[in-house]
Parts: sequence; structure tokens; C-alpha cells
Amino acid sequence: MRGLLTVFKKELQDDFTSWRFIILFLLVLLAGVASVWIAAGNIRGTVTGTSSFAFIALFTTSSEALPFSFLTFIMLFIPIVGIALGFDAINNEKNNGTLSRLVSQPIYRDAVINGKFLAGVVTISVMLVSIILLVTGLGVRMIGVAPTSEEAIRIFFFLITTIIYGAFWLGLGILFSILMRRVATSALASIAIWIFFAFFMSIIAQMIANGMAPAGDTMESQVRNIEIQITASRISPIALFQEAMIVLLIPGWRTMGQILQIQTSADTSFMLANPLSLGQSLLMVWPHLMIIILLTVVLFAISYVKFMREEIRAA
Repeated sequence: MRGLLTVFKKELQDDFTSWRFIILFLLVLLAGVASVWIAAGNIRGTVTGTSSFAFIALFTTSSEALPFSFLTFIMLFIPIVGIALGFDAINNEKNNGTLSRLVSQPIYRDAVINGKFLAGVVTISVMLVSIILLVTGLGVRMIGVAPTSEEAIRIFFFLITTIIYGAFWLGLGILFSILMRRVATSALASIAIWIFFAFFMSIIAQMIANGMAPAGDTMESQVRNIEIQITASRISPIALFQEAMIVLLIPGWRTMGQILQIQTSADTSFMLANPLSLGQSLLMVWPHLMIIILLTVVLFAISYVKFMREEIRAA
């Protein structure tokens, strides 16, 4: 435990004092503030003291001036933060010859990777808590409405899920830093995975759906095509996170699968009228969250096993 705390403190100090962290923090902060500022300007005129879920709309509202909401910025930037904190966690230590000296100390080898991963998660957590608190205060100041208790709980679950989402990308960066010797190669591999999931997965999902069940003229074939496309797109952790957080932050929203069922149902007049309760929203997104957690655990487990079995030679 002492070795773990030593590595954790050292990594945490390096993260918070590095220009990399400062630049990423300012980038995410400026993007978040800009999106919330514009969203607040759009909804301020329609907010009243009895408006339902007016405050939480700040996180999902976009505009023509800035066609990205706070949720979209978080969804796209947090992977970059996680990758930036993890892509050189191990191979940089190897190349500098410090890893062999570190493991030669009275520190267990697993304390090294555990400490690095834990420090990265804490760094992401501190960044997200700070940014969400700042944009929340800005939102209260601009629209003059404080979040209700349910909105505060929804924002809390949004924060926890985003930390787990960032931990997935941190684990991906650490995995490539163990598998690849060169720092630049591990960074490019991690970014390539992010680009694939962010921009190409939807195209591939559509191709898979068209190949397995081409959309014909009948309603059944079109529904089947969309169902396969939705299922295939959920391979991406970005798609899972986006769908889960939209349901959580927009209480009147449903998952894409449920919307498809509603649109094809005979009597749908009552199904979209009322927003979901907090419990119903959490129940709906629970499978998405479990998959993201499972993927994070699997990535870290592979990194852990690979690192523990790796031969470390003195430089």
C-alpha cells in the first residue's frame, strides 16, 4: 500500500504540474463555458420560476452560433484527455530508464500500474468536477434558476458516468503504452481508435445493417435495418455514452430502440407526453453504464496482466 501511495502521489503531482494537463483543462473549460453561455442565452427568455428541467437543459442545448452542446464537447474531449494522460505512462518510463530503477525499489510491480491508473482517474475526476461546478455556477447566474434536487442528482450521475467514460480512454492509452515501445506510436494508435469510434463507426454500422437487412419498401424491412444499425453502433463506447447521457439529461427522451418501437406502435399518444422519472431514466441507461464499466475493467485487466508478465531490463 505504501508503494501504491508513493507512485500515486508522484503521478498526481506530475499530472497537475504538466503543461499537457493545463492546456487540456483550459481547452475543455473554454469549450464548456462557451457552450453553456450560448445555451443560457437561448433559454433565458423562456425560463420561468416553474419551468420543468430548465436548468439541466443548459447541458444539452445548442444553437446556430455553436452547434455543439456541453454534452457533445464532453463526449469528444474527454477521450482526448484520457488518452493524453495514459499514452506514455509506461513506455516513457522505459525509454528514460526510470522504470527499471523504480521496480528495483521496495515497491511491488503492480503498485506501479495501479498507481498510474488511479492517479489518472483522480486527475480526470478533479478536472470534471471543477468544470461542471464552474459551468453550473455560470448557468445559475445567467438564467437565474437553481437546479432542483432531481436535476442535481442527474448532474451527479452524469459526472460519475463521465469519469468512468474517461477512465476507459485512460485504460486504452495505458494499454498501448505497454504494448508499444515508442511514445508517438502509442499516441497515434490511441487517437486512431478514438477517430474510428467517433467518426467511422456510424458509417460501418450502416453498412452492416444494409448488408444484413437491406431497407426495402416495407415497414418491417426498414425497422429491421434500423434495429441492426442501432445494435452495431453500440459497439462504440462513444455511442453508448451519448445515448445514455441524452436519456439522463433529457428526461423526456428515450433510447433509439424505444423511439423506434414508439414510432411503429399503433397507439403512441401517451408514450412521449410525460418525462421519465429519475428512477426510470437510470433503469433505462443502466445497461449502457454496465457495458462502459465492463470495457474499462477489461482494458485495465489486459494492461495489468501484460505489464506484470513483461520483462523489464535496466537501460
